[in-house]
Amino acid sequence: MAPPEQAGADISSLITVRLSQSLDEVESVWRELQASGVESPGQSLDFIRHWVRTQAIAAADQVYLVAELGGMPLALLALHRHLRKGVRVLSFFPGAHVGCNAPLIDSARLLALGATGRRALWQAMLRKLKGIDVIHLRAVPECPVDGVDLFAELGHSLVTDTLYRASFTSWEEANSLQRNKSRRKHDRQQGEKLDAMGTVTFEEVGNGPEALTLLDTLFAQRAARFVEMGVTDPFCAASVRDFYDAAVAADSGVPVRLHALRLDGEVVALRYNIALGDRLFCLISSMSTAPAIQPGSPGKQCLLRVMQTVFDAGTRVFDMGSGFTDEKRHWCNVQIPVREHYLAVTTLGGVAAKFHGGWLRFRREIKSNPRLLAMIKVLRAGVSHQRAGEAPPS
Repeated sequence: MAPPEQAGADISSLITVRLSQSLDEVESVWRELQASGVESPGQSLDFIRHWVRTQAIAAADQVYLVAELGGMPLALLALHRHLRKGVRVLSFFPGAHVGCNAPLIDSARLLALGATGRRALWQAMLRKLKGIDVIHLRAVPECPVDGVDLFAELGHSLVTDTLYRASFTSWEEANSLQRNKSRRKHDRQQGEKLDAMGTVTFEEVGNGPEALTLLDTLFAQRAARFVEMGVTDPFCAASVRDFYDAAVAADSGVPVRLHALRLDGEVVALRYNIALGDRLFCLISSMSTAPAIQPGSPGKQCLLRVMQTVFDAGTRVFDMGSGFTDEKRHWCNVQIPVREHYLAVTTLGGVAAKFHGGWLRFRREIKSNPRLLAMIKVLRAGVSHQRAGEAPPS
């Protein structure tokens, strides 16, 4: 039998690719590939089904590419066709509403193809596309299997961020590895301050009417926080709220887990998570902006209780998304580079990919420079206050 690399050299003639614009037509293949595990809620068929419906994405703008080898599914790409500044783009459906995303793959068979075979696979899928300038795959995590990154041949890529995950077998392991004596003392002091304000309770709520009622609080808290930060609220569109409402419905097929911290019955911190297999993905977190309760750090206290419960309940990986925050520094012991992947179909697509990649590199440099980042935050706050008709902060 030929080695994988040698076999990959003429594998393109054995790969079959079909294009569909119907989620129903690819459902069986999708569920087969999804069963081996996912890196993101964006790889969940039920999640995407609700997204497509609530965002009213036309069938003509839905693209599902299925690649098979020997009659067996090898990879699936689910993409949204849209126009971005005059450029015809295909990208993942949920965009920044998930921390990362990736093609659905049979990782063992993709590994066996070798680098040449994987490159032939992606090129074969690309040839099926018409009327597109570029494929832009946002926030794809490195996917090492036996030391090989299975997405290394997926077009041109650049690292733009880091994905943060907590991976533990139990709360005891998480506690011993991530919390030193000083951290425990700090958490205890904050907890005591919160306890002194009233009765503190914590609960997990699954899909159903109770979860739906919590969403009003979640999005109100997030909206207030975005105003403070001086950034656009990504959840303000009615269709986006419709999606999150649909996902928490009892029969949605999306296993939602809301974690709520209450003070005298009032929700002071919330986390919107999705549980897939032994993985928990946090999509949204919020907390009250009331100044009186900030000394009790309700957001951190809520996360502490999440950590204390989910690992002993069977969770093995808790994905907190990309972008560095204090809570990720405290709890996440796994860091994975995430990349933007570009597959240019036309000359215009190639130019657009280079421009967009350059902008992302510039933005990353700003984020890594504390002085520049502080200046940007001050400017954002000033713009936000001006829009609200308030005096900018001095």
